[in-house]
Amino acid sequence: MPRSQRSGVFMAALAALALLAVACSDDDSVSTAATISSAPAPPASAPRSTSAPTPPETPGPPTTERATLQPSADGRYLPLAADGGSLLAEQIVATEAALRDPDTPPEALPDLGHQQQVIYRHLGRHPEWDADVLAAVPAELRPIVELQLAGRRAFYGISSGYGEQLPAWRIVEPEPAENLLSYYQEAEADYGIEWEYLAAINLVETGMGRIYGFSTAGAQGPMQFIPATWADYGQGDINNPRDAIRAAARYLRSRGGPDDMDRALYGYNPTEYYVDGVSRYAEIMQRDPAAFLGFYHWEIHFSSYLGDLWLPVGYEHEEPILITDYLTLHPESNPPPNGWVPVPEDADE
Repeated sequence: MPRSQRSGVFMAALAALALLAVACSDDDSVSTAATISSAPAPPASAPRSTSAPTPPETPGPPTTERATLQPSADGRYLPLAADGGSLLAEQIVATEAALRDPDTPPEALPDLGHQQQVIYRHLGRHPEWDADVLAAVPAELRPIVELQLAGRRAFYGISSGYGEQLPAWRIVEPEPAENLLSYYQEAEADYGIEWEYLAAINLVETGMGRIYGFSTAGAQGPMQFIPATWADYGQGDINNPRDAIRAAARYLRSRGGPDDMDRALYGYNPTEYYVDGVSRYAEIMQRDPAAFLGFYHWEIHFSSYLGDLWLPVGYEHEEPILITDYLTLHPESNPPPNGWVPVPEDADE
């Protein structure tokens, strides 16, 4: 579909966002902690992965009693994904339809987007369910599901294993979706980089600006520039979403975009898995611009040795914190049946 037609369809789909209240993924979203490479990009396109890495196995939770779950600070619980292909297919169909229904109230979108994210993260670790899921979803939805899974699994190749600590981050609310969209589209108009790639990078790097890192030496800002690269391509404030998105577009153009986006993305993060994953998420939005509604509401999840941990808005630790210590304070971040909840101190009283 020509870009002008795609933009028109997208703006119609986002009409309801005018009154959208900001409410806090990916990547999904766990940031890849990727930094923009200062090394020269390869002379040819980076190789596209032909098969997704094998999903890592998360060690089973320790045997323990379950504590009573408490909601997060904003009163929300982590949504759960069903076990089994047919049940997950039902969740996918219902969630995807609700995200695209113009009658869905704006206040329901954050939980729907979060539910979508949790479903694909769970299914991403169970390729043995793929056939059942793909057979059960409508034909028109099947390519989107396949791209979601391919994108999710591409990032497994970047993972360096599961640590015992959570990072020194502050999780904040992102800018309103309509603001971010305007920044992506403005940068596309000025530099030629399709807005869907800029949105996908913003999603993968920091959950569209939700992650604020405390380090001033490493990558910074919503598009994760290292200071030296920002000095060459940045204008304004490295932590300002508009300034950072425009700098990313300038950088990608200097590395071969928009003609060779594989090469440009490889310059951003020199691994084929990153190129593949970002490209899949961008393609989802190119095929179905309304998919931005779901991506915008993905929250921050951290893959740990005890399973996925949800880090909601309000998470703030200036130093790394042990995962077990965090779970004791916030059992809602990893509830049963898929996660571990530690025994409260007064369990035997």
